[in-house]
Amino acid sequence: MIDTSNDIKRYLPTSVKEMKILGWDYVDVVLFSADAYVDHPSFGAAVIGRILQAEGYNVAIVPQPNWQDDLRDFKKFGKPRLFFGISAGAMDSMVNHYTAARRRRSDDAYTAGGRHGARPDYPTIVYAKALKSIYDDVPIIIGGIEASLRRLSHYDYWQDRLRPSILADSPADMLIYGMGEKTIVELAHRIDAGERISEITDMKQTALWADMPQTADADNIILHSFEECLRDKRCQAENFKHIEQQSNHYEGATLWQAHGNKTIKVNPMHPPMTTEEIDRSFDLPYTRMPHPRYKGKTIPAYEMIRHSVNMHRGCFGGCAFCTISAHQGKFIASRSKNSILNEVRQITKMPDFKGYISDLGGPSANMYTLSGKDIEICKKCLRPSCLHPKPCVNLNTDHSKLLEIYHAADAIPGVKKSFIGSGVRYDLSMHKTGNAKIDGINRKYNEELIEHHVSGRLKVAPEHTEPRVLNLMRKPSFELFYDFKRIFDQVNERCGLKQQLIPYFISSHPGCHEVDMAELAVETKKLNMHLEQVQDFTPTPMTLATEIYYTGIHPYTGETIYTATRPDEKLRQRQYFFWYDATYRRGIIDSLKRLHRQDLINKLYPPRNESQRNHNDSSHNAKRKRNDTTRY
Repeated sequence: MIDTSNDIKRYLPTSVKEMKILGWDYVDVVLFSADAYVDHPSFGAAVIGRILQAEGYNVAIVPQPNWQDDLRDFKKFGKPRLFFGISAGAMDSMVNHYTAARRRRSDDAYTAGGRHGARPDYPTIVYAKALKSIYDDVPIIIGGIEASLRRLSHYDYWQDRLRPSILADSPADMLIYGMGEKTIVELAHRIDAGERISEITDMKQTALWADMPQTADADNIILHSFEECLRDKRCQAENFKHIEQQSNHYEGATLWQAHGNKTIKVNPMHPPMTTEEIDRSFDLPYTRMPHPRYKGKTIPAYEMIRHSVNMHRGCFGGCAFCTISAHQGKFIASRSKNSILNEVRQITKMPDFKGYISDLGGPSANMYTLSGKDIEICKKCLRPSCLHPKPCVNLNTDHSKLLEIYHAADAIPGVKKSFIGSGVRYDLSMHKTGNAKIDGINRKYNEELIEHHVSGRLKVAPEHTEPRVLNLMRKPSFELFYDFKRIFDQVNERCGLKQQLIPYFISSHPGCHEVDMAELAVETKKLNMHLEQVQDFTPTPMTLATEIYYTGIHPYTGETIYTATRPDEKLRQRQYFFWYDATYRRGIIDSLKRLHRQDLINKLYPPRNESQRNHNDSSHNAKRKRNDTTRY
């Protein structure tokens, strides 16, 4: 195998020297990213740069510019011919920087060496201000998940306040939300053809300042103004219902929100990408490696995905705490079998490849090629989830195409095994359709998944055990987890395997009371689970759960919902994850006495020989591992 990762000509230039090596005298677009530059289809700045390059444009990238000196990083390429582009990175900067307890993290997975401090808080705003201070006549376009989820008024957990659209805090000329390939290409062509940025107001998946329409209609929804939302949280809740519905509508309406005497216009999303369109994006000539400037340094986020393949975009699960549909939409855009297998072949040629594909997945592992049976029904649908409260009767759940990919990937020379590292929606693969053929295929999918594609541990996300909380989360009954675990255990026993099923759980989610966490502890004790993958709910912009957390109101029903918001409330809920740890026993017992739930105390800590109890506690503590995770 030949390692060509250090051939500088194979990357987008990050310096004027590299630009000269390519023989360029100018750049058309300069992209600023708060992440390290990894030339891989999982990193947004690389995707946007490559898609523009494929259109014939000279694109440079400035990864993690220094915003604290004389701004030389912002000046080094000079004025681009078309525009500047800014992304805060593959992860929201505040989630990247802070824990759910608002404590500063000590590392950054998207920076070489994992070091922290390479990006500011809210880099979208900071970078845009820096560029505007130097080049006030060059269009500035912001995108990426940080901008995308802040396109309208939003609650900011880290500042504990409602903030306006990020366009009000940033001097950017336009915001591109969602997956931006189609929009960025159209924008480049239109500016290149001589249109002024102020004249481009009709492009899909853009937000910008515009004149408010005189009246609302089916194609134009006028939201409550930012000022009204500040005065009345119910206005913010009512806005969210429209925002979520239109983000998931096949042919959405234009949204308008006044901010003082100006108005933000949010144009509708594009329809889901065709297979040909998404293939084109993934088939670009990525090196799949970090830029040579990082030689000798590890970028943790890259290490996680270097031997993985993303097979589709979008998610129709609609979980209340998840931002995927707000950014990617609920309709699935799937790559072709050939495109996926070609990427697997690329991976087998990497010098460090040992034969194992770490993930054949996506936002949800098993939604590849799934869609509505009658797309015309889907086009009229406003449901944010195709799975809650129960799977849609119009949803095709046939997993056969996914099995074909697994079989074909494993047959490629050099592949010993392919694993599924993405979260599996077992409620989807276990759903009984009434069609014997499809139900048989899906049963086979579950069995093959467990037997052949688990790297020792399979991640699933029941998130909670209690019906009331699960309903607010838009998640299925916990009984389904028991059903899936039975299949998992049966396959392991039949095949002589000792694999683990690793569930994710969340505490302090809106609607979750302390007693619900106590019931969760009892359920997980029945399963003999000492939980590892747990997290305290972290409100992030543009999710149903965040709107409930901030407003106290369910946007769809108008009812008041309890949420644990104080640190002491959240800590009391969180302790139940670790019922088996002697450190937490006294606090849990005291809490349950306060709640008058002696029955739950007896279930968690039944009377027994004290010496045996102490021995078991020591054993549990010796084995205990914890891993707080933030899914965003």
